[in-house]
Amino acid sequence: MSNVRVTYSGLISLVIGLTSVVTGLIFTLIVTRTLSPEEFGTWSLIGGLITYVILIEPIIAYWATREISRGIDSGKTAVFSSGVFSAFGIIGYIGIAYVVSFQSDIDLGILLFSVILVPVIFLSRTLTAINLGWKPQVVSYGMLGFELSKIPIAIILVYYLDMGLEGAILTTAISHLVSIIILAYFAREKIKVKLKRQFLEKWLKLSWLPMYPSLASFIFTLDVAIFTIITGSVEGLAFWAVAIAISSLVLHSGSFSKGLYPKLLQGGKQEHLQENLIRFLFFAIPLVVISITFAKPGLFALNPIYGIAIPVVIFMTFRAFFNTLSTLFASSIAGIEKVDTNELSNFKDYIKSKLFFIPTLQLIHYSIYIIALTIVLLFTSSYESQINMVIDWAILSVVIQIPFTLYFLKIVKKNFSLKLDYQSIIKYIVTSVSVFGIIYILMEEFLIYKNNIFEFLPNFLLFAILGVVGYIGITYLIDPRTKKLINLIILEIRK
Repeated sequence: MSNVRVTYSGLISLVIGLTSVVTGLIFTLIVTRTLSPEEFGTWSLIGGLITYVILIEPIIAYWATREISRGIDSGKTAVFSSGVFSAFGIIGYIGIAYVVSFQSDIDLGILLFSVILVPVIFLSRTLTAINLGWKPQVVSYGMLGFELSKIPIAIILVYYLDMGLEGAILTTAISHLVSIIILAYFAREKIKVKLKRQFLEKWLKLSWLPMYPSLASFIFTLDVAIFTIITGSVEGLAFWAVAIAISSLVLHSGSFSKGLYPKLLQGGKQEHLQENLIRFLFFAIPLVVISITFAKPGLFALNPIYGIAIPVVIFMTFRAFFNTLSTLFASSIAGIEKVDTNELSNFKDYIKSKLFFIPTLQLIHYSIYIIALTIVLLFTSSYESQINMVIDWAILSVVIQIPFTLYFLKIVKKNFSLKLDYQSIIKYIVTSVSVFGIIYILMEEFLIYKNNIFEFLPNFLLFAILGVVGYIGITYLIDPRTKKLINLIILEIRK
């Protein structure tokens, strides 16, 4: 059994995650500046469709992480099973592609071409699950390889060879292969073990348990398809996708908690959540403010035609924050559940466990979200513009997210000794708003919006760097927790 270091793996994950923001921004710039809004909307739709067939992959990943964290060598069986499951995923994706193409004006050929993404994503996620239970920081290495390789490949295929959407798909597939090589290298010790049929038999027997939360995820990801089918267009998806590209900056704050789940699986102290939560907020709060502050220049950098999506970015940023917080709470609750360590546990025991309770809440949440979205779109699609419907969509998503996050917090307080340091949290909020409020004023006064991205981007990034340095510097001076964290980071670097 490995000794997961929560803070170390969290710092590695966060640093690499924030680095991937830069590389991801460059890739998105290449794509958004090259593809038309319709093509970019199709790109977003493809991502949603692939999500539907990937939903069976947790049958493997779910148990691989839990077992490997506890010293059970099921890695080779997981990799083999991933290949078998991906074959079913390919068949399912082709069927979905025909249905969506028939219901809209999207080119069937491009949807079928993107099927190459299915097997590589399957394998990548399985290897990620193995490493998450073994050495959580390796997951970030794989992500870094994926992000860094995208840039030169996209420049060649999308920009120079002008392959358009096909180039973006090929770029993503090749980058996943790079990530797979990295993940497989670090997981080689866990993959060299024997292939055991009993692992697969157990996973299939208990497949309903990881598939149950997958059902919730499937319902949640229906929003993209529902929008496309009701409106008959992918133009709105382009605005949705660029808003996610900027607001997803907040999601990287969750990287700091990467090692918490396997640590709790190993029997780590529950106090790990309290300290981890405060450190999560130290990063999450300024990232929320950054996403909102830089919404306007960020959208302009991606493509000036997306400038009207500022309200979408703001609401999606808050959704990303509450969503990440909910994920942290849910994984912590699942991490202390021991029902699967008892071989005598039956169906009734699992039904009563937290492993079933958590996805039930998520299923209720996402069902309400999809039903409400469908009703809103049916009533507004005949008279509202695409951008207004997307704004309604974003508002609806965050309004429904908040109460479920608060309920997860209530459950966490019942299972953990959780005492929030409100003094530090207030310091993070006040410092973030003050620093980036000043940065916003300075940008309005001095930032010149030039269409040439090579002239605009350096000036834009200068303001972002000034804001980040200001936030870290001030919190280091006024908050003992921050000083301790920064000193810990310096210590880890020296090691």
